[in-house]
Amino acid sequence: MRGSFHTYEVVMTSSIIPVIDITPLRQGTAQQKQHTVKAVRTACETIGFLLISGHGIAPEIIDGAFRAAFNFFDLPLADKQQAAARMRGQQRGYAPFASKGLAATLGQEAPPDLRESFFLGPLEDHRVSYAHLPEATVAYRDNIWPVQPRDFQSHLSAYYRAMEDLAQTLMSAFATALGLSEGYFNDNIDKHFSILAAHHYPVPTVAPLPGQLRTGAHTDFGSLTIIVCTDAPGGLQVQMADGEWHDVQPGPGELIVNLGDMMARWTNNRWQSTLHRVINPPIEQAAASRRLSLGYFMHPNYDAPIACLPGCSSPENPPAYAPTTAGRHIRDKIEASYLNRS
Repeated sequence: MRGSFHTYEVVMTSSIIPVIDITPLRQGTAQQKQHTVKAVRTACETIGFLLISGHGIAPEIIDGAFRAAFNFFDLPLADKQQAAARMRGQQRGYAPFASKGLAATLGQEAPPDLRESFFLGPLEDHRVSYAHLPEATVAYRDNIWPVQPRDFQSHLSAYYRAMEDLAQTLMSAFATALGLSEGYFNDNIDKHFSILAAHHYPVPTVAPLPGQLRTGAHTDFGSLTIIVCTDAPGGLQVQMADGEWHDVQPGPGELIVNLGDMMARWTNNRWQSTLHRVINPPIEQAAASRRLSLGYFMHPNYDAPIACLPGCSSPENPPAYAPTTAGRHIRDKIEASYLNRS
């Protein structure tokens, strides 16, 4: 049985992404938990992507978020624009179709991505804690909510809360996998500025420009990403060490987890922040290619230090990155995604 809690199974799918049942992280014995942490560590060291089952998130929370997001993206553009971000670099509210390009965050020139998005930030207001850092204002700015659908805020908020809890569980497992105390990251994520992004990939109506994808090849910015997506042609692919691209195809109830650039920096590249993209559907399948993904991007506290962790460097393997902070790192990446357009 795939992902069975009783057999502690780690399954290799056709896309060579391991499937790990994380039930023991929530309610297992010490031995079961150790087995799961070992599987997580292996995936992080070798691929930087894993599929997880046993995450404990109720299906109705996921279904409700998808239904509300689909209903929002079905609205006329003018209605969606009423919930648009009010300033550049603000990951809040609606971002119109083809307004950003993630390939630019790696210095690549490519046409904008073929998607529209809605961004949601922290549900708690941590601005008082960062009064001494005026540049943190954008990271903790109020969310922008659409008038319609009426249940959009409640469903997306419930999903955000579920992702917060799951990200905490995963970060604790990551700490243990790195030989650190289970709560090592707690003080760096208690005032996080994580982003929930609903990305909508509509049925294409015109041919893409040369080099244009639904989402250009990129690595994620933060510490980890949790993704759930609908199944439709033109989906997520990850680039393996041999340069080949492989589909990422979660099974029923499975979530996608991948590492971001911060985790690679923290671990001095011991763990992988892997290149990935969302491809265009084949022409013959375009009519059935409407796709929606919900991505939770775990961004630690704005002032969290992103520097080489204990045990991840040596005289023979010195730190590969200069120390930075979570806020500065994310700010630079977001600015790059706007393709230098005014």
